[in-house]
Amino acid sequence: MKKIIKKLFSIFLATFLIFVGYFFIGTPPRAKEITWGVNFSQKYAQDMGLDWRETYSALLKDLGTKNLKVSAHWDLLEPEKGKYYFDDLDWQLAEAEKKDSKIILVIGMKTGRWPECHIPGWAKNFKKEEQQKEILEMLEQIVLRYRGRPPVNFWQVENEPFFPFGECPWVDKNFLKKEIDLVKFLDFEKRPVIISDSGEGSFWFQAARFGDIVGTTMYKKVWLNPLLTVEKIENLTKLPLFSEKFSHLGFYLHYPLPPAFYWRKANYIEKIFNKKVMVVELQAEPWGPKLSYDLTMAEQKKTMNLEQFRYNIDFAKKTGLDTFYLWGGEWWYWLKEKQNQPEIWNEAKKLF
Repeated sequence: MKKIIKKLFSIFLATFLIFVGYFFIGTPPRAKEITWGVNFSQKYAQDMGLDWRETYSALLKDLGTKNLKVSAHWDLLEPEKGKYYFDDLDWQLAEAEKKDSKIILVIGMKTGRWPECHIPGWAKNFKKEEQQKEILEMLEQIVLRYRGRPPVNFWQVENEPFFPFGECPWVDKNFLKKEIDLVKFLDFEKRPVIISDSGEGSFWFQAARFGDIVGTTMYKKVWLNPLLTVEKIENLTKLPLFSEKFSHLGFYLHYPLPPAFYWRKANYIEKIFNKKVMVVELQAEPWGPKLSYDLTMAEQKKTMNLEQFRYNIDFAKKTGLDTFYLWGGEWWYWLKEKQNQPEIWNEAKKLF
């Protein structure tokens, strides 16, 4: 029995060392040309106390970005059942078109920024099947409206749909397939569909099976709340990530993952699925025990400051990937306009 245990342990150890050697060792080749973009959420800009139009315009004109990932939050688009309000999103696309900028349009129930799933109040108490019916109707309205608009280069259907993060009522892979099929059926220009997944907690196989392009996150220094890793998804709404009651039950973590970790995974996706991997969320703002606008400046700087910003950009360049959308443009503008700290904004301008 002892010999069997020793043999099994030896096999496990050898497998582990091979895994570590493959994914953690090596120097990826530098991409010859890198595309830089910025994420934008109208709702988050408002939550930061900013004029969202002014912020969006600054990203296009002052920062000079030619690539934006725009979140189309359901509760802003359909504040009343069956009554759609597209004026704000129309404006964002029109401004991007003026600057010849390209847009990833994030659509669905889960579109990023807390609470992640932006369900209108009128639909929150619907049963799962009823919510899904309303989501498909909403997607149809969006795609039919924007399928011929030049700024929209990609659809991103849902945000990290396999990752149970946020105040979301359910995860349903079969429904995700229905969403993707609907978007592809309605879009006569057949724009690629991006499906995103965690960069640190996934090997992206599910995202590659569902999407035309794999979108990944890339975070380096975050606040980790262990309770979120043990809570079942149906209980997440009872345990808000940033609640005062639980916010102290965590710790700051610097992910020890090297650039090769992302590069090797991207190579696997390319070889097995023949699909591109792009970073749709590169950390460029704080991630603390509360939302950024509820953190003190000292607490914000524990996970993001000018030095960390430069480090994250340099790290991204070393992964061998060639497309990065930075997560935090609203926060940079808030620092510049509300805190008289333009350093990160000015540093970001060098990328564009």
